Amino acid sequence: MNPVLFHLAFPVTDIAQTKEFYVKGLGCEVGRETLSALILNLYGHQIVAHVTKEPLTPQKTIYPRHFGLIFTREADWEALLLRAKQNNLCFREEAKRRFVGQPTEHRTFFLEDPFYNLLEFKYYSHPEAIFGAEAYAQVGDPS
Repeated sequence: MNPVLFHLAFPVTDIAQTKEFYVKGLGCEVGRETLSALILNLYGHQIVAHVTKEPLTPQKTIYPRHFGLIFTREADWEALLLRAKQNNLCFREEAKRRFVGQPTEHRTFFLEDPFYNLLEFKYYSHPEAIFGAEAYAQVGDPS
């Protein structure tokens, strides 16, 4: 099978602020751009910022809506964490290790863009837990 790319569209209110966060802050590459949309390359995946006039409001918690990446190399996860800190991006949740000692153990941090979109970045200690480890039913933090 040929590689399949992920696509996600999300709301923003300002293209310049979008570039500041996603391009300068996260290192995305810019694709096509109009006054109302911006295509970004996020580690080989297409994310598209669409300008909206609708009011955007923050979520109370990180659930249910967020998006992000799962890194397959811990060094890459750490490099993005360092980049986010160096660029003073807004951490909704600082880096931490979840489910320590379990097959689902992973490192994670959450960022919030200027438009209240939440992004999670993970690295699993045991790659089989990305889609497996069905016996370990806990997903996310307790509510």
